[in-house]
Parts: sequence; structure tokens; C-alpha cells
Amino acid sequence: MKISIITAVYNRVDTIEHAIRSVQSQSHPNLEHIIQDGGSTDGTLDVIRSFSNDSTSLISEPDSGIYDAINRGIMRASGDVIGLMHSDDFFAHSKVLERVASVMQHPNVGGVYGDLEYVSANDPTRVIRHWRAGEVSMAKLRYGWMPPHPTLYLRREVFDKWGLYDVNMRIAADYDAILRYLKVGNLNIEYISEVLVKMRVGGESNKSIGRIVKKSREDLIAIRRNKVGGVGTLILKNLSKVPQFIIKKDER
Repeated sequence: MKISIITAVYNRVDTIEHAIRSVQSQSHPNLEHIIQDGGSTDGTLDVIRSFSNDSTSLISEPDSGIYDAINRGIMRASGDVIGLMHSDDFFAHSKVLERVASVMQHPNVGGVYGDLEYVSANDPTRVIRHWRAGEVSMAKLRYGWMPPHPTLYLRREVFDKWGLYDVNMRIAADYDAILRYLKVGNLNIEYISEVLVKMRVGGESNKSIGRIVKKSREDLIAIRRNKVGGVGTLILKNLSKVPQFIIKKDER
């Protein structure tokens, strides 16, 4: 089973090496790393070229934002299964893709996901927030549930049948796409009950109050468009994040 990892990047010279090395550390033997750069000018491209290997495929060109870049990467991918590695993220351990491939061997499984940890940008060993996703159910969608996007791996035919990310959304296109795949497409996804990916804090959706408000507006559009609820669903979605900040001692 070939797995394609998509990295959309723009001016991330400080973190891109770690992301690349994390992909290259995976024990799964058949993978490609599709890097879609938006025209970086800070040295990111030099780092990518320095650490690329035979599994790396780089294109650098202007895009209209992260979701446009991800879409371009998906269209370039040749894998049976497609997942993401954001430029600020890294895998929790070297056997993540082995676990993904093992679950995806079952033909009725359209995708897999796991847990996510947010870690300090200055100290990636320090956990800030633990997102334990839990099992999927259609009922949970009405309460604002979604799988952590950086941990989600989907068969390529999911994108072929149900479409890519809506580039008109600047922040919440991932939530919109996930709802479309699960609710409209009735996709069967399986849960791997362990941390698969670690993400440095400081994501695009939470940089400012204005961004948070914009994200909430886009979330509501996605909720209504995919007919999973309304304002109540949005409120519950935001409230569900609170327990993620309660970190156990062994996770610190």
C-alpha cells in the first residue's frame, strides 16, 4: 500500500526540517512525500532541497492559500492513501504509517484517524493540549465532533468521489470537507487509539480574535451546508475543546 504525505509550506525555515525528517523516519516502506511550497523566500526551499531523498517530490509555485496548496498536492499524489504533514507538525513515533496501513488493509475502511497532541513551539516535548478523538459516530457530528485533521488518512477515491477542499474557505475548509465525507459520503473511518501526530501551538485558526471569529463563521457555514446542525452544534464544538487542556502528569 502506497501512502502519500502532503506538506503545504510557506516560509517555515525553522520547522520544515523536522517535518521532513519525521516523514523519512517512518518504517512503512512505500511512501512518497509531496511538498507543495507557496514560493518561500526565507530559506525554506534550501532546507527542503538539502534534506530531500528519492521519496520527496517538491514543487514551488504561488498559491491562493493553504487549502489550495493541499489540493495541488493531492492532485500530484500517486498513493492509495493520502494524509497530511503540516510544516509545523511531526509524527509521534516511527511506526505511525505502519499502523495506518494495517488498518487500511480492510477494504471497507475508507479512512483512519487517531489522537493529536499540541506541544510548545519552543519545547516540543512539553504537551499543551491533548486531543483524544474517541470513536466516530454520526450522532457526535451534531455535537460538533470531528477527528483531528492532521491525523486523518483517506483513500484517494474519497477525494475523487467527494471532492477536495473548498478554497473559498480560508480557515475551516478541513472541517467542511470532513463533514462532507462523513455525513454526505457516509464514509467509514476507523479510530486508532493513540497519539499519531504532534502539532506545535500557534496554528492559523487561532492567531487572533479576528481569526477565531472568522473560523466560527466558516464552521457554521460548514455545519449548515452539510446539514449536521446549527448554532448549537457550533457552541458545543467550541466547548468540547476545554477538556483537551487538562493534561495528565505522564503527558507533561
